[in-house]
Amino acid sequence: EGGAKNQFSTFSNLITTINQKKEGIGNRNSPTQLVIPNIKTVRDLPSICLDVRQKQRMSIDTLPQEPKAPFPPEPSLPIRTKTVKDFQDDVEKSKASGDWKAVHYFYSTTFDSFLEINAAFKKDTNSPFNTVEDSGIDAQFVDVVYDALLSTPQDVQKSVLKGIINGLLQEWTGPRTKDDLRAYCILLQNPQFSNTSTYVIYAHLLRQIAALTEADHHFLVHWSKKISQRRFKQVVDRLLQFISLRLFPAKPEEFPPMVKCSWWIPSATKVLALFNAANSLISPPIISYTDFYNSTLDHIDLMEEYHNWQCYGNSHRFSFCQYPFIISIAAKKVIIQRDSEQQMISIARQSLVDKVSRRQKPDMNMLFLNVKVRRTHLVSDSLDELARKRADLKKKLKVTFVGEAGLDMGGLTKEWFLLLIRQIFHPDYGMFTYHKDSHCHWFSSFKCDNYSEFRLVGALMGLAVYNSITLDIRFPPCCYKKLLSPPIVPCDHNTLVGICDVTLDDLFQIMPELAHGLNELLSYEGNVEEDFYSTFQVFQEEFGVIKSYNLKPNGDKIAVTNQNRKEYVQLYVDFLLNKSIYKQFAAFYYGFHSVCASYALLLLRPEEVEILVCGSPELDMSALQRSTQYEGYQKTDPTIRYFWEVVLGFSLDLQKKLLHFATGSDRVPVGGMADLNFKISKSETSTNWLPVAHTCFNQLCLPPYKNKKELKQKLIIGISNAEGFGLE
Repeated sequence: EGGAKNQFSTFSNLITTINQKKEGIGNRNSPTQLVIPNIKTVRDLPSICLDVRQKQRMSIDTLPQEPKAPFPPEPSLPIRTKTVKDFQDDVEKSKASGDWKAVHYFYSTTFDSFLEINAAFKKDTNSPFNTVEDSGIDAQFVDVVYDALLSTPQDVQKSVLKGIINGLLQEWTGPRTKDDLRAYCILLQNPQFSNTSTYVIYAHLLRQIAALTEADHHFLVHWSKKISQRRFKQVVDRLLQFISLRLFPAKPEEFPPMVKCSWWIPSATKVLALFNAANSLISPPIISYTDFYNSTLDHIDLMEEYHNWQCYGNSHRFSFCQYPFIISIAAKKVIIQRDSEQQMISIARQSLVDKVSRRQKPDMNMLFLNVKVRRTHLVSDSLDELARKRADLKKKLKVTFVGEAGLDMGGLTKEWFLLLIRQIFHPDYGMFTYHKDSHCHWFSSFKCDNYSEFRLVGALMGLAVYNSITLDIRFPPCCYKKLLSPPIVPCDHNTLVGICDVTLDDLFQIMPELAHGLNELLSYEGNVEEDFYSTFQVFQEEFGVIKSYNLKPNGDKIAVTNQNRKEYVQLYVDFLLNKSIYKQFAAFYYGFHSVCASYALLLLRPEEVEILVCGSPELDMSALQRSTQYEGYQKTDPTIRYFWEVVLGFSLDLQKKLLHFATGSDRVPVGGMADLNFKISKSETSTNWLPVAHTCFNQLCLPPYKNKKELKQKLIIGISNAEGFGLE
């Protein structure tokens, strides 16, 4: 490594001559825009760079036809006949004999230019491979060559890097050929770029790829989705590491000064965006969307990034918020919380100024959203309070239960949410239907005169996010996709909201049995019209009456056939998930956004909204044990040892009851168990007493029970009867 470092420093001086005439390209203050081109010859892809003023999200469900435009002529390639088997034999012989000449020659020749890279790794040098469907790359050969590279002597590895520099220094005239794009795709997979000593070369490779045309980016995206999962993940991790080490270098002297390489991070982020777009094209995706998170960004000034993005959008100034896929859910939560706090302070300050200007005595209660409810009239009182105090929704929430002496330091608010959600989602209430097969709720399609209660549920979800409360709501992922359609409330009230593209997969998550039946219809090999005798109609039971709805004009007269069944299924799904519940969901949408209206929502994926609202249902009581604080006890005390032995042996249901008893919620917040700040305090009372909880402080008060059996008995009684702040 030491010998390589001096060699690479010479490369650093040489490589800085690349593209000096194009110094503006990739500059941090003027990033190259990666937007979807408006040309018919290129397939549509997900938006790579998210514009703050974008009101609709790009769809990737339908892709236009293959490009038919003429391509630049490909130069003739050298003839290379070495196969995977030949190469593997050469490597084995070299390892056995210690003579690496043949392997050295292969590597130095193969990576000497983009043409040589194609000659070695193109499946057929006589075929153009100029479609997005097939890159023409022999992926197996690439994998074998790269897997062997790091075990070769240093001079072999240096020869590869010298060759890459030669390729990057090539003078470009005219548009890039598909062979050039193939070379870029292969070079990105080079494992040598995990070493910081190669970062100067790696940065210039990324810069050239980031500066390609939109049409070239689309080819790279489609080709990247064909890379194996292992190699794809390695490339993504390498890019994330590059960004992290440029932000916080372990040895700053290894890199040029930031002012001279401010384009490194924007270039790497744009290339990472190409892989994120490729990942979005596959269902299921190649890797999880969370694999694109860079936790290093949790430690930068996120609000500065957010404000820059708000002020400048995508023009002339780089911000990580332009590429929200790289920001972790924990970091996005921080942005949303601070944005919420700023809005809360602004609203409270304005209320105070208004009061003083009218020469009225200020009251501290005016700084809060004060909700007073009776337990016996929970829903109606809550609805009245939120409707009457709509202007105060962005103030800090405080809840009072009439006739109870509990002081709301957070615990009463949590209980109000839990009880209200439990009552509203009860099947007898009729607002939502619980589907046992999928274990989730969905909106009732029954028509009614007033949809204000759906607005209340939306406002509750918004208040939960706004006040950092997790709710036990079981909506399917489709709900959160609709909630972000669009993510910013349109100014035109005639614009439809809560309408998104839905598929049979979305229906599977709600009504799996029905979705399975529709899927059977699509795959049926017989005569659909004669055997099913169906029309473009839907029948629904409403209050004991069967009603029919046409899926399209004159649908009752149009038979479902083998030719039009796909259209029938799509219209059926769209009716169930969009049209039949439009008024209910629109009220829900406006309720949520009446509290949470913020550009920060543009940063979120639907899955991330769900986590912010509901937290995670996955409990890790061992993690809770590790992060628990003690007051009056030591973690080695017998009572504490009994407690954790009992809790770790509980069923999941009892563990959830314990969490609900102690914190007011049975869900885990975004930051995990450690974010609960759970505390166990010693209660100086008789051991005949049950445990007591202060949910506002996530605190459990535990008497010093004498044995494990007594502790378990008292704890189960306590957590199973844990509702109310009834202080006599």
